[in-house]
Amino acid sequence: MRRDEIADLAAFVVVAEERSFTKAAARLGMAQSALSQIVRRTEERLGVRLLSRTTRSVAPTEAGERLMATLAPMLHDLDAAVASLGELRARPSGTIRITTVEHAAKTIIVPTMRRLLPDNPNITVELTVDYGLSDVVADRFDAGVRLGGEMAKDMIAVRIGPDIPMAIIGAPDYFRTHAAPNSPGQLIDHRAINLRLPTSGTLNRWRLMRGGRETRVRVDGPLVFNTIDLILDAALDGHGLAYLPLDQVQRHLDDGRLVRVLDKFTPDLPGYHLYYPHRRHASSAFTLLVETLRFRG
Repeated sequence: MRRDEIADLAAFVVVAEERSFTKAAARLGMAQSALSQIVRRTEERLGVRLLSRTTRSVAPTEAGERLMATLAPMLHDLDAAVASLGELRARPSGTIRITTVEHAAKTIIVPTMRRLLPDNPNITVELTVDYGLSDVVADRFDAGVRLGGEMAKDMIAVRIGPDIPMAIIGAPDYFRTHAAPNSPGQLIDHRAINLRLPTSGTLNRWRLMRGGRETRVRVDGPLVFNTIDLILDAALDGHGLAYLPLDQVQRHLDDGRLVRVLDKFTPDLPGYHLYYPHRRHASSAFTLLVETLRFRG
């Protein structure tokens, strides 16, 4: 394959990722008309349509998706490999994009940045909070953070935090009209404030112990959110029970604004792990981040 054909394929990948000729042209630093000609030339050479175009959107066709799935990881690894050469003569640098859940960002990643970034001013860490199980390759993340056991099997996983104590809590006002449950079965009589999981579209099920075995329980209720901060606020307002990390509610338990129930039935969750593809080219900045985050408890 000639070099100009490789360059054309790389340009197609950028358009497919951005789903916009305008954004792709800006990213590549070229005229939109020239980019459009490159894509048309590539389609003619391959004999298949790679992009569906309307006046408002651009999206890969089935053939385009298949080509992109193969090319995009290769091109991103090539970019990382070239960028890493500069690190032989400079301090660790570059942007590291991580998809994470809110709790991990607050309790692990952001505190770790206080140790990492002051001595490494050329590193930028970009966090995207998302409860969906993002495809770190397709979505162009360098790594993701999820609970142990939630990563795809083809990923490298590094533990970055201890197991997570959980708590079922409610406000004193709520318990004035609802008797505190003494067993998981009594949750059927209670109202819950729930977390919506975007990937499945379902509500987060509470992990509880029944008869010595862990089970996942759904508790219905009047409010559903996609962030634990709003769930906590609703619990403090007395709207129902909530299932949250203990460290996020401890101060409210200490000052009496919340009451914990079913603590002996609420197991810890497996700790957070950083995960990334086996084939990812590890820059010195990324390696430094991994080692700084690595859990050594």
